[in-house]
Amino acid sequence: MGKGRGGAAKGKTTSGRGERDLRVRVKTAKGRKLSSTLWLERQLNDPYVQRAKREGYRGRAAYKILELDDRYRFLVPGARVVDLGCAPGGWCQVAVARVNALGEKAGKARGRVIGVDLQEVEPIAGAEIHQLDFLADDADETVKGWLGGRADVVMSDMAASASGHKGTDHLRIVALLEAAAAFAFDVLEEGGTFVAKVLAGGAEQNLQAVLKRNFEKVANVKPPASRSDSSEKFVVARGFRGRRDGAEV
Repeated sequence: MGKGRGGAAKGKTTSGRGERDLRVRVKTAKGRKLSSTLWLERQLNDPYVQRAKREGYRGRAAYKILELDDRYRFLVPGARVVDLGCAPGGWCQVAVARVNALGEKAGKARGRVIGVDLQEVEPIAGAEIHQLDFLADDADETVKGWLGGRADVVMSDMAASASGHKGTDHLRIVALLEAAAAFAFDVLEEGGTFVAKVLAGGAEQNLQAVLKRNFEKVANVKPPASRSDSSEKFVVARGFRGRRDGAEV
């Protein structure tokens, strides 16, 4: 295997088996922090990163929603889906295929996929991508207008910007999750599903209680594609009842 700029791939014979260790080792380039080097090395050796490149997904995160849907089956043909913070677009790509947004599955209902993000996102075949702040006062009505009604699924792989302070980052993640849940309550059809990234301990206790009052089933799951050293999990809330208690998140 050849060397690339700033890095090298080493093949080492293992004792007694004649097998090769093909793990890519990245040299620390001048001006690059050790943390950046370790991140790059992890990316180069991540099987999900390699698989995403082969299969045309925009990132390894696509496999998280694939695995969640394999287990809970909420991305069904005909479903209307809203992806909050959709950049770079991997979750939208999965949703397009599974809800039949392109109409390629003969005899199956055709779904809709709407992705929203603060930043501009490259177009995705079968998805409607909009640059929108979902926290804006009229964002829910805007999205329902695009859909021509309510959504069957609201999903979010958003992560708050890290500050490096654990307590602060926790509060930011919880606040973002609460905002996503409030948006879901405003746009979901009864029976709908809310899927979002949470912390390792599950959703914040108060929000967890609110979700359980408003959905028939609530699970906190770590899909196989989620890195073992990551604290993330995902909440999958199914069977939206509506605001039974009328409470805000």
